Amino acid sequence: MSVWKSFVLITAVAGVGSASMAVAQEPATARSAKEQAIYASVLNKQGEPVTTLNASDFVVREGGVEREVTGVSGASEPIRIAVLADTSRSMEPYINDMRHALRSFFKEMQGNADIALFEFGDRSTRLVDYTRDPAQLEAGIGRLFARPASGSYVLDAIVDASRDFRKRESARPPVILVITAQGPEFSQRYHQNVLKDLRESHATLHSIVVTRRRLPIFRDGIRERELTLTDGATMTGGRREDLLTSMSLGDTLSSLARELKDQYRVTYLRPDVQIPPDRVDLGVRQTRLTVRASHVPLTNRKVR
Repeated sequence: MSVWKSFVLITAVAGVGSASMAVAQEPATARSAKEQAIYASVLNKQGEPVTTLNASDFVVREGGVEREVTGVSGASEPIRIAVLADTSRSMEPYINDMRHALRSFFKEMQGNADIALFEFGDRSTRLVDYTRDPAQLEAGIGRLFARPASGSYVLDAIVDASRDFRKRESARPPVILVITAQGPEFSQRYHQNVLKDLRESHATLHSIVVTRRRLPIFRDGIRERELTLTDGATMTGGRREDLLTSMSLGDTLSSLARELKDQYRVTYLRPDVQIPPDRVDLGVRQTRLTVRASHVPLTNRKVR
């Protein structure tokens, strides 16, 4: 079992304000506390974004201690997205559907995101640097071809994107979007190390896997990939989707685009303590709503 198994997706199936979940709220004064932010998606049972919540609907806890929520607004800052596309041999039957889905996704996110495109068949390679230029992104899509006799290097690609994010200033946590098939994995990495880089980047990982069959999990590369894609999405407030057909890629990416464009920015007060929290939990008081938000605190970062 992964060391990250404690990170679970928050699904508000019961009111978090109930007595069984009540905890003392730690007092904070303007002088002793710093305002922090969490970016979150709230979805109804149909998976559509809920956009009518206010500050009184949210509950923030750090290390089990409730914090004072000071404000809620729509996330208006541009988002930076690293799209990691599988071009290994196993993706060959799905490459055209992936191209069409990415073309629609880029169009839906136009004006709201700076997007870079990577491929990871044979090795991790950046095809297009971060841009809003549709022509550059279209040219990148045109370079996506399955590479014969190649395997996947998705763990290398996640590490590359994560380390690149750490070099860039960003007011809003960035996104890593992985689209892959279940072929052989040749990255020589342990999932714990990949997740460490992901955590330090403060990025949200969304993993979309096209699969028709399950490969044996006892293979080292496949096991490390599965743990990374699943636990990484859970830890960072992303989604892990397993698709039985590549024709579902378009609808899945369209749903993700709507989710990213309708996120909340929740601000709260964190006491000025010497040892920062290692976990943050965001919930809502309404029932039957799903909250997607990172459990990784934005340690030592101020709200812009």
